[in-house]
Amino acid sequence: MNTRTETFTVEQSRPGERLDIFLREKFPAVSRGAMQRLIEQAHIRVNGQPTKPTHHPRVGDTVEIHFPDARPAEAQPEDIPLEILFEDQSLLVVNKPAGLVVHPAAGHEEHTLVNALLHHCAGSLSGIGGVARPGIVHRLDKETSGCLVVAKNDATHLALSEQFSTRVVKKIYHAILCGVLPHATGEIHAAIARHPTHRKRMAVHDDGDGRAAHTSYCVLEKMPFATYVEVQIHTGRTHQIRVHFQHLGYPVAGDDTYGAKQNKQLKEQTNYAAPRVLLHAQELTFIHPRTKKEKHFTAPLPKDFKDALKLLRKAK
Repeated sequence: MNTRTETFTVEQSRPGERLDIFLREKFPAVSRGAMQRLIEQAHIRVNGQPTKPTHHPRVGDTVEIHFPDARPAEAQPEDIPLEILFEDQSLLVVNKPAGLVVHPAAGHEEHTLVNALLHHCAGSLSGIGGVARPGIVHRLDKETSGCLVVAKNDATHLALSEQFSTRVVKKIYHAILCGVLPHATGEIHAAIARHPTHRKRMAVHDDGDGRAAHTSYCVLEKMPFATYVEVQIHTGRTHQIRVHFQHLGYPVAGDDTYGAKQNKQLKEQTNYAAPRVLLHAQELTFIHPRTKKEKHFTAPLPKDFKDALKLLRKAK
């Protein structure tokens, strides 16, 4: 049974924010659409009363969320090999390969990480949001490789979601950028929101509409026409690293969505064309919800990433 109820008190009024968006930030494992359905079905109540997604949270509000029994998963189990960095009764950490989609979606209904986990976990999965599926607490883009944690039960799922929303989780990425960064270290504070015209893209917004986003970086190696960097994200916005480095003028190598011009120039300079977005989730650190001990994981760089470094180092 996956039935669970969570109750909390709003500590700060959010006059300009909708309840569904507020709850999406507090429970990042649950999609905004799933939150809206829970509100519409009266599974979410404010001060004991049914509410609307447009309600503005006020200080002192008591919010009660009832997560109903999970429906059977629509995705089907598939025997897809997984590189597992750690596994116990509560969770597992995988080294996701580049090219593997995390969730089934239009155009990617099969052969995803969820399909692989349904097979591997064989029924021991969380049902947050009302659908029996692996507890995908956070996501990596299709072309991004590296560390990803998955919850096996609702209690672990909610505890990890809370750590992500309160920024307890430490996320370190490695990336190769187009061009040579002028500074050895840096901090990027730039709000991110949906692109005004390209709805599948994100963009930096300076008009107050975006959500706060913070990225820090240090240069690991400067090459003739590219830079190898270590990146820490302190917030978890969609495409955050890709958008922030585009904003600086040094997009991630292989990222035609956010840096087609610079990637074309890099190919002309080096005769090297990146096979994908060269972004890798190198390290992941969190508190294990059951043992309360800090867990730290490192995913080795994949071959295509190491090959890119070798080729770019030789560029003249």
